Amino acid sequence: MWERRFVGELSSSFSCLAAFLLLLPALDHSGLVTAQTPKSSWQTLTGNAPVVVAKGGFSGIFPDSSDLAYQLTYLVGSSDTISWCDVRLTKDGVGICLPELTINNGTSIDVVYPQGKKNYPVNGVPTSGWFSVDYSVNDLSQVLLMQGVLSRTNRFDASSLILTVEDVQKQVKVPALWLNIQHDMFYTQHNLSMRSYLLSLSKRVILNYVSSAEVVFLSSIARTFKGTKTKFIFRFLDEAAIEPSTNQTYGSLSKNLTFIKTFASGILAPKQYIWPVTSDLYLQPHTSFVLDAHKEGLEVFASGFVNDAPISYNYSYDPLAEYLSFIDNGIFSVDGLLTDFPKTASEAIGCFSHIKANYSEHGKPLVISHNGASGIYPDCTDLAYQQAVKDGVDVIDCPVQMTQDGTLICMSSINLIDVTTVTISPFSSRSSVIPEIQGGPGIFTFNLTWEEISKNLKPTISSPEVKYQLYRNPRYKNGGNFMKLSDFLDFAKDKALSGVLISIENAAFLVEKLGYSVTDGVVKALKDSGYNNQTVQEVMIQSSNSSVLVKFRQQTKYKLLYMVDESISDAAPSSIADIKQFAHSVAVSKQSIFPETQKFVVGQTELVKTLKSAGLNVYVYLLRNEFVSQPWDFLSDPTVEINQYVQGVGVDGIITDFPGTATVYKRNACSKLGDKAPTYMLPVQVGGLLGLMAPEALPPALAPMPVLEVSDVVEPPLPPASQKPSTGGGNAGPPASQPSGGPPRSVVASVISLAMLCGSLLLI
Repeated sequence: MWERRFVGELSSSFSCLAAFLLLLPALDHSGLVTAQTPKSSWQTLTGNAPVVVAKGGFSGIFPDSSDLAYQLTYLVGSSDTISWCDVRLTKDGVGICLPELTINNGTSIDVVYPQGKKNYPVNGVPTSGWFSVDYSVNDLSQVLLMQGVLSRTNRFDASSLILTVEDVQKQVKVPALWLNIQHDMFYTQHNLSMRSYLLSLSKRVILNYVSSAEVVFLSSIARTFKGTKTKFIFRFLDEAAIEPSTNQTYGSLSKNLTFIKTFASGILAPKQYIWPVTSDLYLQPHTSFVLDAHKEGLEVFASGFVNDAPISYNYSYDPLAEYLSFIDNGIFSVDGLLTDFPKTASEAIGCFSHIKANYSEHGKPLVISHNGASGIYPDCTDLAYQQAVKDGVDVIDCPVQMTQDGTLICMSSINLIDVTTVTISPFSSRSSVIPEIQGGPGIFTFNLTWEEISKNLKPTISSPEVKYQLYRNPRYKNGGNFMKLSDFLDFAKDKALSGVLISIENAAFLVEKLGYSVTDGVVKALKDSGYNNQTVQEVMIQSSNSSVLVKFRQQTKYKLLYMVDESISDAAPSSIADIKQFAHSVAVSKQSIFPETQKFVVGQTELVKTLKSAGLNVYVYLLRNEFVSQPWDFLSDPTVEINQYVQGVGVDGIITDFPGTATVYKRNACSKLGDKAPTYMLPVQVGGLLGLMAPEALPPALAPMPVLEVSDVVEPPLPPASQKPSTGGGNAGPPASQPSGGPPRSVVASVISLAMLCGSLLLI
């Protein structure tokens, strides 16, 4: 059970944080295949695995350099993680751990000492703020730590006090300590000696690593500590920045590593020194920086790793992929990673490096694409499906829509405005309102023929987190070609897939209003493509309408997947009994399994257990890689989220925009370790972060979610169709009641009604 740590308590909160990772039952890792090569394959300087350095502890969640941040590092990460402390000196010469020279960013000092703002020159630059040199360590005893990154949660602010370097060692008992020293000249100007402090500290604390961005200071202190086991690391800042003691840019110093080797055993550099990124966030070829440093006998540590900021689009918002590019690229490996999210770095090193790509075995969890690899390319395009197959997906999906000439196509929305360039096409005037589909106006697939769509429109990539300025693969925002259902089936037939999934929505509207039977069209397309005469790939039909699945149950032997399109807390026995009459599996939302409020998980429902005990497979939707799509509990790491659903609750499959991330998860080298799985691959305790908040910081309570009742499931049967849809090029014309080339009669009526309503409002 969680115990909240109150302000003023400096005693360890280790016991309450320990619950964050514990999930005691033995973990089932069956069905996952991979193997890890020997550690000698590491291309580091020593041949050993890279180390993980936690910047200010787990500062991606808790305030940087807080006791909570340092403790969480070891509770959810690797036990040999190195703890980083940015050392600041107080007026009385005590070293404290704070991320910035101006300590008002990250603490409450401006509240405790509102008149304390000063202006000092720092390396010749006037700098305003609150500085540690103006306060004794006792003066700072009432100052609380705050989250200094505005995009991160502030609900753990004012829960921790400032720590001295010795506090970190004694309270957290870190296995290794990295002290970063910057602005030695500034402290000298204030009659403080960082050199004297380190000499004194070394008599009480083991200093494993000392880094500095100042040549003169580091070379001087390295000579003083000569013969000790302390590693001295020269830190590179941005290439254009000026190193104060030599007046050279860091970029020019990086070209003289022979000189750096005279006083340092290693270097720490921003990750762009190694993998440069263009201004529009695409990777450029790697540099020779690591190889050059290794030739000089220098270890290389890369900095700047965070899970909760935009990274190169080449990584598809997956921080694990970024880490792997630095440690497992077949050419070089950095010797260490400096990160705000040490758990992800530990995963990369311990479980995901040097694994073999094996797409031939489709074990659990089943990975089902959502509109293909729609996190990388526009929905349901040939590029999205090709990428999903390349990523090793188990099942590719086609959400079926109907065109005006009766062609079945794969498109994620029936409204072309959502997923195409129709609003800037010659057909932009075909907008209409159809209340049965949506409240606002749209231009629908059945308003245009297949030829009009395929020859005049371009797809547009989905960016569901655009309100956070997070976009997907802009260079391909209109890339790829639309696909007919028949083309999709032909494409999938010879691929290493366990199956295809066809999703059907709005079937009742199409048959009642337009006379089209999309279900009959899908059955015919599958038969014509030969799927009734093969056993290699399974056919799955998905719908949120029971009437659709009932009809398929009556006519086919396909696997049927019922999608619950609302968040529920449970399912009544009567509703489950009804679902079992027409479906083999159920897809439920993430919220239905791990309910959350304002991005904090509040608990876990029994829904998965209930459905599985009834003999139904359970799939979870919709998983995305963008960090804002995950609750804070999953540490801005899509791998942690996947692991939580697979190991934590035992879902049978996941539906995702990024199938590549899920298939890599299935191949991780720790998958068969069972009870011996490392800490960083254990599920976190759901709702655990709430237990560390002060009562006044808790988010609003979540309103009760409904229980799925039988009345929510049962639907009247689909009526017979008056049209037989085409599944290919489409020679079946529009319904007889519809003028050729124009929208359906019901659409025209809706437009007229809207015009009359607008006219009456104008008259008023």
